[in-house]
Amino acid sequence: MTGSPNWSFLITAGGSGSRLGGVPKQFRTLGAMPVWRWSFQTADRLRRAGRVLDIVMTVPRESLASLAGEAEKIGLTLVAGGCSRSESVIKGLRACRGPHVLVHDGARPFISERLCLKLMDASTGEGTGAVPLLPSTDSLKVVKNGEITGIADRSLYFRTQTPQAFPLGELIEVMENSPDGGTDEASLWLAAGKKLVPVEGEDMNFKITSQFDWNTALALTRGGAEVERRTGHGYDIHQLAEGRRLIIAGVQVEGVSYGLLGHSDADLVAHTVMDALLGAAGEPDIGTLFPAFDEKWRGADSMALLRTVLELLAAKGWRAEWVDVTLCAQKPKLGHLVPAFIESMNGALGGDCEKRIFNMKVKSAEHCGSAGRGECMICHGVATIVRALPAGAPRQNFY
Repeated sequence: MTGSPNWSFLITAGGSGSRLGGVPKQFRTLGAMPVWRWSFQTADRLRRAGRVLDIVMTVPRESLASLAGEAEKIGLTLVAGGCSRSESVIKGLRACRGPHVLVHDGARPFISERLCLKLMDASTGEGTGAVPLLPSTDSLKVVKNGEITGIADRSLYFRTQTPQAFPLGELIEVMENSPDGGTDEASLWLAAGKKLVPVEGEDMNFKITSQFDWNTALALTRGGAEVERRTGHGYDIHQLAEGRRLIIAGVQVEGVSYGLLGHSDADLVAHTVMDALLGAAGEPDIGTLFPAFDEKWRGADSMALLRTVLELLAAKGWRAEWVDVTLCAQKPKLGHLVPAFIESMNGALGGDCEKRIFNMKVKSAEHCGSAGRGECMICHGVATIVRALPAGAPRQNFY
């Protein structure tokens, strides 16, 4: 092995994580930090050992602002992802400075330095890439049109992992000349007639895709961790006005001619939840983060703003543990929509059908005050957030 830092490390974290739902998986808190940070720390150890020159990460464009400060502190280059995985990877590759690159899926947090070094040693020649593979331990069947039509020889088939190692310039050329994105960089490399060397993968290097994967990752990282919890309060009030859409908890209420007045879509439940979460984390309120004088927030989707807030908190290790809100409204009648409100917000906060982390009540204003006269709606909320602390870490310094 050589000691020259001629490798870049690219973490792909630009996806939406739609299959798992809620907060994109790369920004969920795993152990004491967001999922992407696990891969970064392995790459950073390689950088400090003189094996990696620079570390680049692709992220959704809307996440750039919330991650910029932390990225600058830790020496991470951020790149806004594209419309597809292939486009995002190409943009990330163009930001890399080394002549060789390791391309790693940020949803695989348990990558080892040992595996990275094996791949780097295997991909040293021109036109040679390297990829980690695991044998299939299950019997394989061939299924066509819903029927089993044959048996596949499992000794011929292997599961592909990341990181995948390539000469940087050649990989960019291969990907730019590919008519489609392929399933991964290795498939495009092979299709271009390039040499691909297999390296033995690692069982721990699994990808978080399903709820089972997420539960497994949590089980692997929770042992012995000290947990810190904080609680914050949120409040919002908006006037009712004719000609506005009525959006509550991310759900558009049909059959009414009026809605809530505001610079954004005026979803006061989402606003209340955001302020409760931000208050618990000791962050500024949404009026500071998304000021009404800034035209780029005019008509903004409050659920998208909520995702930005959750990513900001996740970057500091926080996740929502429980959120409870009370909406006070005289009109229209909303009780029948409460299950839809709960489902919408629960999913946005990272809950699922098995573990609900959001609750909501709707109360009549009993004809008292401005809400009772049907002039406005008022919402209060309380949020509890949690993060794990490394053993012995002082609470006041862990930010």
